[in-house]
Amino acid sequence: MADSSTPVAPNFETHPDRYKHWQLDVDGAVAKLTMKVDPHGGLRDDYELKLNSYDLGVDIELADAIQRIRFEHPEVRAVVFQSGLDRVFCAGANIPMLSSSAHAFKVNFCKFTNETRLYLEDASANSGIKSLAACEGTCAGGGYELALACDRILLVDDGSSAVSLPEVPLLAVLPGTGGLTRIVDKRKVRRDLADVFCTTSEGVRGKRAVDWGLVDAIASRSKFEEAIDTQAKALAAEGADAKRGPGITLDPLTPTVEEDTITYRHVTLKLDRAARVATLTVNAPESDPPTTGDAIQAAGADQWALRCFRELDDAILRLRMHHFDIGLVLLETRGDASKVLATDAALEANQDHWLASEIRLHMARVLRRLDVSSRSFFAIIDEGSCFAGSLFELALAADRSYMLEDDDEKVAVQLGALNGGALPMGNGLSRLQTRFFGDSATLEKVLGTEGPIVTTDADDLGLITLAADDIDWEDDVRIAIEERASLSPDALTGMEASLRFPGPETVESKIFARLSAWQNWIFQRPNAVGPQGALTKYGQPDRPTFDWTRC
Repeated sequence: MADSSTPVAPNFETHPDRYKHWQLDVDGAVAKLTMKVDPHGGLRDDYELKLNSYDLGVDIELADAIQRIRFEHPEVRAVVFQSGLDRVFCAGANIPMLSSSAHAFKVNFCKFTNETRLYLEDASANSGIKSLAACEGTCAGGGYELALACDRILLVDDGSSAVSLPEVPLLAVLPGTGGLTRIVDKRKVRRDLADVFCTTSEGVRGKRAVDWGLVDAIASRSKFEEAIDTQAKALAAEGADAKRGPGITLDPLTPTVEEDTITYRHVTLKLDRAARVATLTVNAPESDPPTTGDAIQAAGADQWALRCFRELDDAILRLRMHHFDIGLVLLETRGDASKVLATDAALEANQDHWLASEIRLHMARVLRRLDVSSRSFFAIIDEGSCFAGSLFELALAADRSYMLEDDDEKVAVQLGALNGGALPMGNGLSRLQTRFFGDSATLEKVLGTEGPIVTTDADDLGLITLAADDIDWEDDVRIAIEERASLSPDALTGMEASLRFPGPETVESKIFARLSAWQNWIFQRPNAVGPQGALTKYGQPDRPTFDWTRC
């Protein structure tokens, strides 16, 4: 049996042929994702996934399915989520799994499930792929939060089927996947009714669920399948005129994993465990990019823009869930900057082509995953770097950037076609807008700068944190790395999350800024995880004992 205090390091790659918990069926414009969780198919063997409850492995399959629908089945215009079990949709995250997992695992598990549901909403907003949750029986906690991420929610009206967010009354924690934000911000549920709903463990059913705005429609059991079919076709019709397809195949990444190095085709992750520092290197394309829609289609999943960012995504997830002690990540780039810029320009020129659009959206999602990762990021811009265009977004995402000032001015950064807003952050702004928030004059000047920007000019424009000549370079960078690695990871996580997202709030930024902070705190409080806490006592005959002090 796995040590319950030690999280299992999962593989984030899977395929529908290997799914244990989901079944993906595509019929023309409508796809069905049927959830039938294998109770004994968890990542550890010390809990059972009863009642369609889920662990990280279940959600990895869901994330893979959503990604494959977008790239491999572009004909799909609507996705129906349904249960393969009788009288239960989904009971939410598995409580024994949560209660026995390490704190860092719990927090990063919630972060991943949040991103998966946000990607479902991204598919609706940007790819015209709508979604319907067909809820029958128990739809609780994370199960209802999955439904909330869908465009429409249909509930069986049978006197017992209900939706609920029972975390506060039953577990002394918060709904972990954005439920609190979505019911008031997305579904516009009145906040006093939301208060009642979130403190009522048995949930709300039938007509009251419709009246409160918790679901969109109800149907009797005898007419439920007919209602699913009708609503799915109506959702699919909303995007029927979109030009799509044919799909491409997302091939396995199959990195080479050694003790301290993970090597992909375009990305390398090197670990210095003793220093608690990792170096993440992204290489530019070696060949010219496809420049027409037909050529982009023909290049499929092998083209750099898609393959490289899939690799970067996998590396970020491995950092999060396999290497909790790594606190600082050095971001490096290598290769020909002109090929990065040409790739960006081709994607921009062909933005009306479905695959070019999906690749750009994928690049944006990967960069947003980096934005909300609880690691410090330093961009190291030196000889051989190619922080240009979409790869310059890595430097803009970093908490600091260090740039070598060389005599022959070969070290430079450069803006490209995708830096003006094609790859937005979770706050809805570009990284340049976020960097120069409230300073429109500098932003305009930066956006008007063409060609390579050498170190002194990048420093003057405010595009980097520190410039150093070759005499001071090694010492300045070394000292900065050592100082950062010596600081409290808890304090740094809170500081970075507070500093990275100035400006307006969106549903996405609220979920990560508010929920991640509160859940991180609550998951350490005795009322939830202490010997007498609600998560610890869940499923046991004795009730939890609370410290009633408000703080």
